[in-house]
Order: sequence, then C-alpha cells, then structure tokens
Amino acid sequence: MYASRSLTLSLGALFACQVAHAQGGQYTLNVVYDESNFFSSFDFFSEADPTHGFVQYVDAQTANSLGLAGISSGGIFIGTDSTTQSPSGGRKSVRVTSQQQFTHGLFIADIAHMPGSICGVWPAFWMVGPDWPNSGEIDIIEGYSTQTTNAITLHTAPGLNINNKGSNPSTSLLGSDCGPNSSNTGCGQKTTDNQNYGDGFNAIGGGVYATEWTSNHIAVWFFPRTNIPADINSGAPNPSGWGTPLAKFTGSNIGGFFKNNQIVFNTALCGDLAGGVWPSDPECSALAPTCEEYVANNPSAFVEAFWIVNSVSVYNQAS
Repeated sequence: MYASRSLTLSLGALFACQVAHAQGGQYTLNVVYDESNFFSSFDFFSEADPTHGFVQYVDAQTANSLGLAGISSGGIFIGTDSTTQSPSGGRKSVRVTSQQQFTHGLFIADIAHMPGSICGVWPAFWMVGPDWPNSGEIDIIEGYSTQTTNAITLHTAPGLNINNKGSNPSTSLLGSDCGPNSSNTGCGQKTTDNQNYGDGFNAIGGGVYATEWTSNHIAVWFFPRTNIPADINSGAPNPSGWGTPLAKFTGSNIGGFFKNNQIVFNTALCGDLAGGVWPSDPECSALAPTCEEYVANNPSAFVEAFWIVNSVSVYNQAS
C-alpha cells in the first residue's frame, strides 16, 4: 500500500517523442509514457460520468491538491478519494485520456498496482475512439467490485462477430457480437488467473499487460512481475515469442472497426456495471442496500482504489 506518499504533478513538462527500432525490425518505438511526461500527455476528464456512476471525476488541479494524482515511488499515481464521508454528488476519482490517438500498434503497460477487489469500484485500463462505438473500444483491464479475474472486451459498431481461436484454453468467450445492444456488453473473454486482476494482481506487485492490435486481430498477454519477457525489458518486444495470449480476438474485417483510439485509465464507482449488479451480488449487497450508499458512507474502503502505472510504451509495426 502507498499510504505514505509524496505526490508531485508536473503539468507543464513537454516530452519529445523518442523513436527507436526494435531489434529484429518487427516493431518501432513510437512513444513511452512514464513519470517524465505522463501528466503532460494525458488530459483529465472532469465531466459527468457517462456510465452514470456515483463518482466525480476531477480536473488536474483538483486531483493534485487532493493527492489523487501524481508521482509515487517512480510510478504514475491515479487515485480515488478515501477520506470524505458522504460526498455530495459522488466520490472524487480520476479519469485520464491520452492526447495522442492510435490506429494499430503494440501497447505495453507496466502496472505496479490497480484498484483492489472492492465493493463498488469499476476500474478500467482501456482504449476508445471518437463517436462511440463507431471507432471501437478495447477494454484491456476491466472488472467490478470483488471480481478476482480480468475480463477483456471489445465494443464496436454493428457488424463485428469474433471468435477466440488462439486464446489461452482457460479463457472463455462471453459473447461473440461486439456491436451495441441494450446492455452494451460487447464481446468479452473471461480469464481465470486471479493474479491478473485486483487483489491478486497487487499481491504479486502487478506486471505487464501487452496488447497487439493489427488489421487482423487484437491479442492481449499478461506477464506477472517475475515473468516479464526479456525482450520487453530490453525495449525490443517480439510477440511471436510470447506464447499463447490470454485473449485473442479475430473476425472478418476486424481491422475496419477500430481506429483513432486513445488510452484511458479510470476508476468509476457504482454506475451501470458495479451499481447495476449490486442487488444480485450477495457479498456486496449485504454491506448496504445500494452501491451508492456503501460508497458514500465507507470512505476507508477505498484506500486501495488506486493505480500505479510505471510506464506505457507504444510501438508501431515496422514496414
């Protein structure tokens, strides 16, 4: 736990994009987001939560003054208020979005801590394009409340049906239709390793999520902290040597459904997902009649509802 932390938020720093060739020529480094440039490269979202959560996303100045965003132990800290009793309008939290947009690439996120498996939380590390869902959405890490394993999901305009051929055999396909529907569930794959999400992820010091997005597929790997491939650590990633991905999505013209995506980290509270399932969740519903009541009246429950992101490296496929 990062209970004692010194947070600094450098909002004015500018970062010159570093470009280097990956060994073997498969991928070329586009940009690295780390403590030197993250907060000058990501914008703070401070509008009403589009997923109807009991949350107030705050701007950069407010996040900094409240200790909800900054640098902690060399990583990027993205937090949630854990001190305010009965906050009016929702508990304060942070949602940040990359200024740069991407179409295809290899996205390598080194994450030391994510929000824990806490009733009412809905954390996500994801990518999304403009004019949702027409430019696509890739949910790399997502879950809610006491969930213990990750769900990886795509959302698109109507017309994309996927399969999970090439996924880890233990990963199950939750749905093949990625288009919008009444519940906006998308096409997801449910994993089974409790080290890849929430409390289990934090217990091992996190690890690396690597996402390969090409015109033919979207594939996601997870590597625990002690098992990160040497080629990732050396800055020369080679997905062909990583073995079977945690989840792989393929489908006819999958590449045509995704473009101009931005990287997002956020921690929502309650809302359409965590709040919507509250009545049917025996563990969480035993704590309070509604998600909103629990989140409002139990600030200390959210001490572990934070991200520590060491870096996000983005590579382009070499021509």
